[in-house]
Amino acid sequence: MDQRGLVLWYDEPADDWETRSLPIGNGALGGGVFGGVARERVRLNEKTLWTGGPGSSQGYDFGNWTSPRPGALDGVRQLVERDRWVAPETVAAALGQARRGFGAYQPFGELVLALTDPPAEVTAYRRDLDLSRAVASVAYEADGARYTREYFASAVDGVLVARLSADRPGRIGFTASITAPDNRTQLCTAHGGRSILTGTLHDNGMRFESHLRLLNEGGTRTDHEDGTITVAGADNVVLVFAAGTDYAPDHPTYRGPDPHDRVRRTVDAASAQGWHRLLDAHLRDHRALFDRVRLDIGPQLVDVPTDDLLRGYPTAPPPFRRALEALYFQYGRYLLIASSRPGTLPANLQGVWNDSVAPPWSGDYHVNINLQMNYWPAETTNLAETTGPLFDFVDALREPGAVTARELHGNRGWVVNNETNPFGFTGVHDWATAFWFPEAGAWLAHHYFEHYLFTRDEEFLRERAYPVMRELAEFWLDALVVDPRDGTLVVTPSYSPEHGDFSAGAALSQQIVRQLFAHVAATADEVGDAAFGAEVRQALERIDPGTRIGSWGQLQEWKEDRDDPANTHRHVSHLFALFPGTGISPRTTPELAAAARTSLTARGDGGTGWSKAWKINFWARLLDGDHAHRMLAEQLVGSTLPNLWDTHPPFQLDGNFGATAGVAEMLLQSHDGVVHVLPALPGEWPDGSYTGLRARGDVTVDATWSDGAAREIALTTGRDGPLTVRGTLFGGDFRLVDARTGTPVPHHRDGDSTTFTAHAGHRYVATAR
Repeated sequence: MDQRGLVLWYDEPADDWETRSLPIGNGALGGGVFGGVARERVRLNEKTLWTGGPGSSQGYDFGNWTSPRPGALDGVRQLVERDRWVAPETVAAALGQARRGFGAYQPFGELVLALTDPPAEVTAYRRDLDLSRAVASVAYEADGARYTREYFASAVDGVLVARLSADRPGRIGFTASITAPDNRTQLCTAHGGRSILTGTLHDNGMRFESHLRLLNEGGTRTDHEDGTITVAGADNVVLVFAAGTDYAPDHPTYRGPDPHDRVRRTVDAASAQGWHRLLDAHLRDHRALFDRVRLDIGPQLVDVPTDDLLRGYPTAPPPFRRALEALYFQYGRYLLIASSRPGTLPANLQGVWNDSVAPPWSGDYHVNINLQMNYWPAETTNLAETTGPLFDFVDALREPGAVTARELHGNRGWVVNNETNPFGFTGVHDWATAFWFPEAGAWLAHHYFEHYLFTRDEEFLRERAYPVMRELAEFWLDALVVDPRDGTLVVTPSYSPEHGDFSAGAALSQQIVRQLFAHVAATADEVGDAAFGAEVRQALERIDPGTRIGSWGQLQEWKEDRDDPANTHRHVSHLFALFPGTGISPRTTPELAAAARTSLTARGDGGTGWSKAWKINFWARLLDGDHAHRMLAEQLVGSTLPNLWDTHPPFQLDGNFGATAGVAEMLLQSHDGVVHVLPALPGEWPDGSYTGLRARGDVTVDATWSDGAAREIALTTGRDGPLTVRGTLFGGDFRLVDARTGTPVPHHRDGDSTTFTAHAGHRYVATAR
């Protein structure tokens, strides 16, 4: 698909932030563009602006018990051993506590541009977001002139930038102001075309500051005492905005220097660049990431507003449907680029965009799936750099998490539970069905291991991935207990998220910890930690795998067979080993894969946005492309807002990211050590191509197919060694050549797979004959 066709567009301004604003972001800053004519609004976010944490008026305890509870955890374990099933409320009463000072992600404010002389009539209105350029635009005609506004968030220069222009001179006039919620002190001043907003949050005293510079060509500019700035009779005006806080990811204070100097320098340096240089640097930076992957599934470029395209999706002709599906896939990649860039906090439940002082779920970091799901597409869709903020964030949890591990569990290593914030909240609260999830750290560590598998970066393994995994393995070596029922090692108390009672050895718990131990066992010798690796391997042999087939052929959610075939709960967490884990596969464990299919079928295709997105990936791993596509359609029809944001409801971005990962999983898989091309291609996509998807082993893959069969597959390798590729192309007559030399490549074929020796930097092309 031509990248120029990847545009969300609308024929009217947004009347609601959540459902219709257009998001721009550079990782740290976010903006939501409304596109109003007489009064333009851009909601502003700075990702570190949070209530709560140290200094909170509510007090703050990192979620650790405020007074010792000797024997509390052992007491719950004894209840579980005696009664088998313990109500969440009972466990929460014993182990939880009211949350204090957790805080919430805060909106920074709103930029308002009020036209001095708004037009009486507007024609040819268009508001759009070009994903390939990461530029939002508003254009309209009025009073004989064509007006254009452009907005982007530059990661290179650390600013949000806007330009207002017209095709006739002297037509630009407006007053710019920045407003902010009233849960803070605030002072706004203006001087020399610069509006400065400073203040502190009432709750925790966090300092914040923003600078907005207006650079006008022609006309006049007037500063006002209230901090607003008016431009009159200009040919065009460029606005440059930066913001910051005194947050720092340093336990236990989480405070750094006053943001004033940093914000001022950022705005001044960017302003000195001028519009064209700022835009050029932004485009080069964004395209270096976004253009790595192209997907063509045969869409017809349609001149239909995006909200109309979405509304008509269920009954639209196939080309129209594919146009929306391809756009939605790339939108997930765009959102990840915009909300997770090096040096910032990771994408939270809302990425970087928020308009409420009390956002849903605090706009926090849920780590019982949601944060992890945000990063599912990072490796497969060739955006590995976006994982940097995730790893920095998890690394910063280790110090507070070690305190929680020691004080609440009496264990080595570190732990984090169901949700966390930027202030090292690693303990518990008292929401009975969502407060206890010590497996979260092990799940997060899976991303470290996956990053290593995709990049084969040995230094990353030694310096970052393995130390995190080792400390978590220490925690679980101390935490696992012997199950008197069968002598296996189990997690107890154990809880399958938001579902059922507490027990010992719930499937999700066992699968996650077993996956962690497998990762440590696979790499300990490689990093020179053989003795610990041997200890983990011994535990790995004894741990309950959490993969049992029940009485009606299902994969059991709990160690005991109590699954209800009529249960349609949105959580299907006990299929972790199918995805994102690697313990269940149609090829290597067909009985378990069949049981997973039975469970998934019984749960149905319903659920909220993130749940449907997970199911896309499940069905793709089961090699059922048609059902995976059905789940993608379900998500678009029932869980997607007019601006294509995912909705739970309300809006949260994990569904966007999960669906993008699911599309990639339909087109390419490599979790079993083999590069499998088009493993779950749906019948709805009979012809198409993609470039730039990534496979484990540092392999970049391109593919072209027609009539549902691959015609050409190209693999670019980053390291030397044997490479095995699977796909229907290899089951027939094909030619394999080294594109660098043009010579045939010796290979060994086995059914629908072929193996050859690859060399770093070479591109290998297989073509059907």
